[in-house]
Amino acid sequence: MKFGISYSTPHHGLDPGKLVAFARTAEGCGFESLYVPEHVVLYPGAAIGPFELPPTLPYGDPLDLLTFVAAHTDRILLGTGVLLLPYHHPVTLAKRLATIDVLSRGRMRLLTVGLGALPGEARAMGVDFAARGRRADEAIDVLRLLWSGGADGVSHAGEFFDVDRLCSYPKPHGAATLPIHVGGSSRAAARRAGLRGDGFYPGGRLRPEEVAELWELARATAAGAGRDPDALEYTRFGAIDMPDGRVEELAAQGVTRLVVSPSTTEPGELYAFAERFRLRG
Repeated sequence: MKFGISYSTPHHGLDPGKLVAFARTAEGCGFESLYVPEHVVLYPGAAIGPFELPPTLPYGDPLDLLTFVAAHTDRILLGTGVLLLPYHHPVTLAKRLATIDVLSRGRMRLLTVGLGALPGEARAMGVDFAARGRRADEAIDVLRLLWSGGADGVSHAGEFFDVDRLCSYPKPHGAATLPIHVGGSSRAAARRAGLRGDGFYPGGRLRPEEVAELWELARATAAGAGRDPDALEYTRFGAIDMPDGRVEELAAQGVTRLVVSPSTTEPGELYAFAERFRLRG
């Protein structure tokens, strides 16, 4: 089992010294990865289900945050949980992600993408909320096309993006393309992971039986598309204070990575978790 940790700027703030100390502590404790979330913009009344988001929450740009983290760490992998893919143009996004991967020497490897659940956010970005799933699917294809393309350029004519003989450099560090994991709580997200993803990261507000159903759907979709379902990574949320035996239980369900969310940025929680699960061993 691999263990990631999340840093939420709405919860922990955007103090650069605090972020650096947190990232270095997580790396020193043996955490595999550090994840950050995204909202491009908020507005009064924005809500996800019954949970209203205060419009003053300081969501930092996730790729800027990860670049900053990469500059102050050596080994920890960089992840998004999740990057709202419909609100990014794949041509510029391919460049930004490859640049981070090169500068971090191959650590931008846990990009996890989702659709976003706020209609007002989609309107602000000029995106049709109802079409954001199709837009994300096409963006994944264009990202991989740009990363893998050579000096002759690549072309794509689709519903949302039209590129003609484009060359995108630099390439990812020592790799033909970057992994793209898919996050979400819907059947559509599970199918997207099976068809296009390198992994699946289901949402946190699901009952255990719902999560299991989505994971099986992702695997079945992959198999139906001629892909190897065993090649899909399976990431789940985990509690920093999870009970004994929970890790083994999740591993038996096929989970390959747990991402925990500490309540504070103080190192005590991270040290205790690392000792408990022998992360530094």
